[in-house]
Formats: sequence, C-alpha cells, structure tokens
Amino acid sequence: MQIILAKPRGFCAGVERAIKCVEHALDRYGAPVYVLNNIVHNQHVVNELADKGAVFVKDLDTVPEGAHLLFSAHGVGPERWEKAKSLNHEVIDATCPLVEKVHHEARRFASKDYTIVLIGETGHDETIGTMGWAPNHIKLVTTKEEVAELDIPDPDNLAYITQTTLSVNDCQIIIDALKERFPNIQKPPKEDICYATTNRQAAVNALTPQVDLVLVVGDTESANSARLADIAQSHGKPAHLILDASMIQPEWLEGIETILLTSGASVPDKHVQGVIEYLNTIEPCTVEERELVQEDVTFRLPKEVA
Repeated sequence: MQIILAKPRGFCAGVERAIKCVEHALDRYGAPVYVLNNIVHNQHVVNELADKGAVFVKDLDTVPEGAHLLFSAHGVGPERWEKAKSLNHEVIDATCPLVEKVHHEARRFASKDYTIVLIGETGHDETIGTMGWAPNHIKLVTTKEEVAELDIPDPDNLAYITQTTLSVNDCQIIIDALKERFPNIQKPPKEDICYATTNRQAAVNALTPQVDLVLVVGDTESANSARLADIAQSHGKPAHLILDASMIQPEWLEGIETILLTSGASVPDKHVQGVIEYLNTIEPCTVEERELVQEDVTFRLPKEVA
C-alpha cells in the first residue's frame, strides 16, 4: 500500500502559539491555569494540557477571582473581557492574530455604521467571538440560500467578513451570491480565510484525484479538519475524519492501493505518524511526502508568557 503524506499539514502558527501560551503560563505561574473553552479543537491536545495542570472551563464564574485565565485561539467578544476584568482575572490572550484581524474588520465596519454579513458556522467559538464585537451590525450567513433571505436596510453600506477556517470553495459561492445581490458590498482588505486553511485545502484538492482513499486526522469539533474530508468527498473519493488510528475501520482498506493522509491545523504530527504505524501492521506501506507549499509563518507570544 502506498501512503501519500500531504504537506503542509498539522499545526498552523496560531495553534502552535496558543499551545505554547498554555505551556509557558504553566511554567511561569504554576498550575492551575484556566482556559476558556478548548484552547484548540483537538481533544488529544486538550487532554495533554489538562494533565499538565490546565483547567478548561465554559463559564468565567467558575474561575476563581484573580486566577490566570487564557482565552483560546478562536477568540472572544468584549463581554468576556469585561467579565474577566470584573473578576480580576490575569488574562493571557491566545487569540490567533488572524482571528483578531477579523475582529478588527468587524469593529471598523461597525464604526462606519455598516451592516456586516459574517460568513461562518452557527455556534462555532470563532463565530460567537466575532459577532460579539459588533452585535448590532452583524448578520450570520451559513449557506448561499440564506443570502436571498437577508434583510439589508441600506445595501450601499454593506460589507462581508468570514470565519477563518471555512472551505475556500464553499465560501466563494456565498461571496459570489452576495456580490450578485448586493453589487456595492465591501470586502475585507485581505481575504479572511487563513493561509493554513487555504494551503491544506489546496493540497487535498491537488492530491485526492491520485488516490483511492483519504484519511484526515482531526477532531470532529475542528472546522478546518472537517472541511478537508468534505473536499476529498467532493472529488468522489471515500474520505474519513479520524481523531487517531484507533478509529480506522479495516473494511475501509479493502481493495485500497493508495491513501492520501493529511491532518487539520490543530493536530500533533505524532497522531499522523500513529496512523502510518497502524497501516504498516495491516500490510507493508511505502510513504511519500508531497509538499505543495512551504510555510514559514510564526506569531509572537503575548508579553505575559513571552
């Protein structure tokens, strides 16, 4: 069996920064360090950090007054900042800088009294955080069909922004529909879907036609991981989103000669290697890494943990 290993895959700069924020905070301040929501959408990462002393919470009222508190890579709205301040929390902001860029765009368009269409997923941590920065201005759209239902009071004062981890192709379909209905709609100065999401999707688009099966290592809560599996399936190939090798079903491999293996932006590479090790127990495998784009993006740590 041949395994084509996609590159880039795995950790993006924002995820790597967020994980380091937790680790450095534990080293500097000691356990416990509290984290609002999962620091990134990968249960293995969350469990490993919890073992080191991180405490993951959903409600700031459960965090002791004056404790060290991290906001996750997905970002939060201003009401969370105000709540943390009222409880005297020592906040370490691990929001991905590319998500913060979208927050800035929301504030900028809102300051001009624009109606803002946010293309994103209902209930996603990133979408919730972004909407918090302009709650009276943002309308959430998840599908092309919802564009036709939009009630826009002033189409000449309208802009769109997007969640950073969407499918590039699906997002473009919605953008095209918005431009068709609202020709004067304003766009962000630079597209919001992040480089890592774009690169990983491009690799899957390019390599999927060459294989019989696609395995995407990632958490079901991870939007960017789920999109990779969706893209592979759109090429007519069987594709499965797996947290790790333990989820692989032997029947998936029947008659399979070539597998594309990749991972979402919040996945430690050891879990990708674990899939390779497992597949080698089924039958001998050759592994060929295919690098489509080189990534060299890094983000500075917040001063509290630098």
